[in-house]
Amino acid sequence: MKLITFTKDGLTRIGLAESDYIVDLHRAFYEKLRAEGKLRAQQIADAYIPNDMVGFLQGGDESLDYAKQAVEFALSHDSDVPLVFKREEVKLEAPVPNPGKMICVGHNYREHILEMGREIPPYPVVFAKFANTVIGPEDDIPFHPISEQLDYEAEFAFVIGKRARNVSQAEALSYVAGYTIVNDVTYRDLQRRTLQWLQGKTVDGSAPMGPWLVTTDELADPSGLGIALFVNGEERQRSNTANLVFTVPYLVEFLSGLMTLEPGDVILTGTPGGVGVARNPQVFLKDGDVVRIEVEKIGVLENRVKKVEVSS
Repeated sequence: MKLITFTKDGLTRIGLAESDYIVDLHRAFYEKLRAEGKLRAQQIADAYIPNDMVGFLQGGDESLDYAKQAVEFALSHDSDVPLVFKREEVKLEAPVPNPGKMICVGHNYREHILEMGREIPPYPVVFAKFANTVIGPEDDIPFHPISEQLDYEAEFAFVIGKRARNVSQAEALSYVAGYTIVNDVTYRDLQRRTLQWLQGKTVDGSAPMGPWLVTTDELADPSGLGIALFVNGEERQRSNTANLVFTVPYLVEFLSGLMTLEPGDVILTGTPGGVGVARNPQVFLKDGDVVRIEVEKIGVLENRVKKVEVSS
């Protein structure tokens, strides 16, 4: 399934995306329950398929099964209220707009490690982004006037589906809800003015995410996926998740050994070689640039850079 968060008529909720239509999962499940004569249809729908993605993921496999039933109902029954929309009728938001944790892994593609003049690390390099950075696949990347060194980083990301603590690699993938794309937009001079990278990574709007969350029943194996980034149609990055130093199962084991991972936590697995700061000459994003990331079996995340004007 391709799970989304979308906005229509000022209301934001979760849905399922197909090639040319969107199913409103919460409303479809409610209408299914109502058609079956359930007396507490609204309360049941609120509990198992709430309108927010984190709440839905907390329901685990049971909520996912109910979502599939809701889709089947929506596509096969007439309803007094619309349950299915055309893609152009809705605005896609980040699939997980408000993650509890956003954990990023640095120096995880071999070619990127080499271009940055580093050695392969014995342990993952870990840092954080926060929910204030998240924007959707139809939003512009805000270019705040605090730096001229705005850089791109194509990232294959996974989302935790159930609480994980001290999970082994053998069990790790069963704790993953699905996969998405994130652009780890970075203000390079801010990143490098201290030993800690945080201030260059956590500026508002610096984590475009989407377009959806591909669940593990559709994408079971995260290895061997092609990943590429283009700026205004020019290829800047290309690699494959087979080149990750630390794989998804390793990262689940490693991170769950440090902290409890919760449903809806987003983990960015690192960026390939070709970032702007490592090029000769260096090249950074500018107002109007279009950044497109393609990840095999997931799709395309494309955003335009827009300069933020400072009001006087």
